[in-house]
Amino acid sequence: MTRLLIMYVVFGLLLVALSIPMLLDKVPPNPWYGFRVPSTLSDEKLWYKANRYIARGLLATGIITVVGALALYLLMPGLPVDTYAWLVLAVFGAPMIVTVVAGFRYLRRLKP
Repeated sequence: MTRLLIMYVVFGLLLVALSIPMLLDKVPPNPWYGFRVPSTLSDEKLWYKANRYIARGLLATGIITVVGALALYLLMPGLPVDTYAWLVLAVFGAPMIVTVVAGFRYLRRLKP
């Protein structure tokens, strides 16, 4: 279970690290990294606004994942490995889904 904890913590911290340059407008339009949909790739102003918005959700998702993985590991030591894995996946998945849906809704409001 320690390996899963490490994996989830590293993954959460990676999300945090990837969100920071997007929050600071350091990621120009590109085909690999960011909120890459046709409308953001074709409009640089839209790219930066949408990426700043989605980055807040990614930052929150990363923090929630790290805190959730640590809390479940430390507060429920007898938890079966499979249950732990699924619970932390849910802790990550729920805010990630909210972030993606909110990002598309925000993008729809931004488009002229």
